[in-house]
Amino acid sequence: MNATQAGFVNIIGAGLAGLSAAIHLARLEIPCRLISVQPSERAQSVLAEGGINGALDTMGEKDTVEAHCEDTLRAGCYLADPAAVRGLAEHAPEIIRFLDGIGVPFNRKDGTIQLRNFGGQKKKRTAYARSSTGKVLMSALIDECRKYESRGLVARLSHHAFSALLFSGVEELACAGVRVEDVYTGKSIDCTGAVIFCFGGLNGFFPGMTTGTTANSGDAAAQAFAQGVRFGNLEMIQYHPTTIGISGKRCLISEAARGEGGRLYTLRNGKPWYFMEEKYPELGNLMPRDVISREMYFVLRDPDCGGQVFLDLRELSGEIWKQRLPDLRAEVKHYLGLDPAKAPIPVEPGIHYFMGGIDVDEFHRTNVGNLYAAGECCCQYHGANRLGGNSMLGALYGGQAAAEHLAGHLPGMLAPLPAPQADNDCADPKMILQISEILLSALGIARDGNTLQSAQEQLEDLLGCTRNEREHSRIYLALAIIRSAAFREESRGAHFRVDFPETNEEYRRQTVAHFDGQVKMAYRASLETTP
Repeated sequence: MNATQAGFVNIIGAGLAGLSAAIHLARLEIPCRLISVQPSERAQSVLAEGGINGALDTMGEKDTVEAHCEDTLRAGCYLADPAAVRGLAEHAPEIIRFLDGIGVPFNRKDGTIQLRNFGGQKKKRTAYARSSTGKVLMSALIDECRKYESRGLVARLSHHAFSALLFSGVEELACAGVRVEDVYTGKSIDCTGAVIFCFGGLNGFFPGMTTGTTANSGDAAAQAFAQGVRFGNLEMIQYHPTTIGISGKRCLISEAARGEGGRLYTLRNGKPWYFMEEKYPELGNLMPRDVISREMYFVLRDPDCGGQVFLDLRELSGEIWKQRLPDLRAEVKHYLGLDPAKAPIPVEPGIHYFMGGIDVDEFHRTNVGNLYAAGECCCQYHGANRLGGNSMLGALYGGQAAAEHLAGHLPGMLAPLPAPQADNDCADPKMILQISEILLSALGIARDGNTLQSAQEQLEDLLGCTRNEREHSRIYLALAIIRSAAFREESRGAHFRVDFPETNEEYRRQTVAHFDGQVKMAYRASLETTP
């Protein structure tokens, strides 16, 4: 099947995953539409700070692909697909070299790309560009993509929002395209062809409480779920230990700060207590994020402690501030009015990443034919907890893997069935906030069965209070998140149950949620690799 017969591939989302998919399709002479509400310059990927992992071993520490693979699986509590993680780790050095080749200004010394420490890893493995890695990666990829736009291989549809999937008339569930809406005019357009979802995580279900962009409403995920797209591991929500509150969201204080020597402490009986260093002497402040956030949760409830955790960066050298963390210092000065080189930063955990999402295989295929998903919107690579530095890598490799597999399996010209006229009324902001409050009441760092049951009952009650289709879709996905957390009666990674505090190997399986008129839960078979 050639590209002319297959028509355009439709990519929903124009961040790292979407750009990666578009570039790799274009390199194979397959045309695509890059569809997004915001231009790439305003995608959430721009906010990424710390770096991208790859076993380049430029620091002489004898790092290997095998070590990167094992660190990723271990940080995810062995819940990730080993074959997919292997592919991620194997391709990482090549991806970093590709980025270097298109002009990403990674920090260097004597011409060699420098790598820094990141949480959950014993080797320096994270390539970085000061503390604005996402911004410079996006700039380089946008420029690379423009080459293919000029040749007509990539068509931009900015200010267009995903409305619904279009299905073909075949017996099995198969995607024939997407319906999108121009957010300026309200006009709907049907775009036929295979689809790659790259629309980001579930930030819109937790407004004001995540480090992600406020432009991510969560509507695309809710609509996809309501149309039968299967989701996995929705209970796995990563709380990053070091965030600060700003208007409308949480602001990330990058893990790079701790990678350069930052230390967490609280006041215990009036004296600084560097609790991570005492409890975890090997990795200390660079333990995986779920571990640190959980320790902070308990420390803050210790009556001997002062009720606040601080990030101490006062021992960092002037060179580190100038060469590696200048943007972070400027950000803290701007939002908090303090200089982190002179005063500790008051921090607290905030929702940062969603390990769960659309259920995909190692080629990024979903349960719906001709539909793929990549980036944070999908459930792949990270298991129960994402390793720092693997987010940008997962987005780039995921977009590439989806594009390359799709290139070998392009569908013919697709004739979608007539789509029912959707209810175009937006969800009531009050309803969105109500759903969010219910979710937050049950999905904190520590969870329990009674609170999860109460949240489920409240969401079910909301279903009877509205006839708005978009609100129904949001409630269905919110129910799937809550039921996933209730379904997993153990503690693993980011999912900590106070009523089931131990890890149970019987649950080393992926939770799967799907909708066919009602929300249904299941477990996928046990994963093969054992720790």
